[in-house]
Amino acid sequence: MNILLLEDDRQTGSFIARGFTELGHAVEWSLDGREGLGMALASRYDVMIIDRMLPGQSGLSIVEAIRSAGLRVPVLVLTALSGVEDRVEGLETGADDYLGKPFAFSELLARVRALHRRGADDGLAERDQITVGDLQVDLRNRRVLRAGKRLDLTPQEYRLLEFLARRAGQTVTRTMLLEGLWSYDFDTRTNIIDAHVSRLRAKIDRGFETPLLHTLRGVGYVLDARG
Repeated sequence: MNILLLEDDRQTGSFIARGFTELGHAVEWSLDGREGLGMALASRYDVMIIDRMLPGQSGLSIVEAIRSAGLRVPVLVLTALSGVEDRVEGLETGADDYLGKPFAFSELLARVRALHRRGADDGLAERDQITVGDLQVDLRNRRVLRAGKRLDLTPQEYRLLEFLARRAGQTVTRTMLLEGLWSYDFDTRTNIIDAHVSRLRAKIDRGFETPLLHTLRGVGYVLDARG
């Protein structure tokens, strides 16, 4: 992996950079937010690890700028501010995962690997739209239409739909969804996935003749216009 690390604490940054480098990954490290944003916009990275509190420019403003520029590189925010509201703010800004300090390197490594797999699986390239039957997912504007009708989705419902749409016709397991969308240590028996899928199905299928979101009992879910 080619990793961008933005961390102003020299001890923490050295610890992270050394850990990934020893595993054979390339790490570019900056201690300054303004410099880090320039690096993020100028080069291609597989994953970015960004401290929330940086001199020059805050971590969340960097994430926001990256997303505004259309970059879909996976981003993990690393910070001492690890309350629920802090995590929600980070994720809503555009981060893909959020890890509080202090942390174990093994957990950071696992999360970064998961983000990298997600990026590779998504094939994140740069399609502007995904079409599944009469459903259109506008990736650039985060807008969803079905049969020409605009669907009003919450941010989490949109992320779930995009995840499924990028794998249209393929079975997506509960574990894939937990790891790919939440990246937290949820019990795999939790009904959080079922609840979100149920709410999404109500919005994209209810009132339309052909269902698109199918449950494969005991296996997972598939978004497919073929039924």
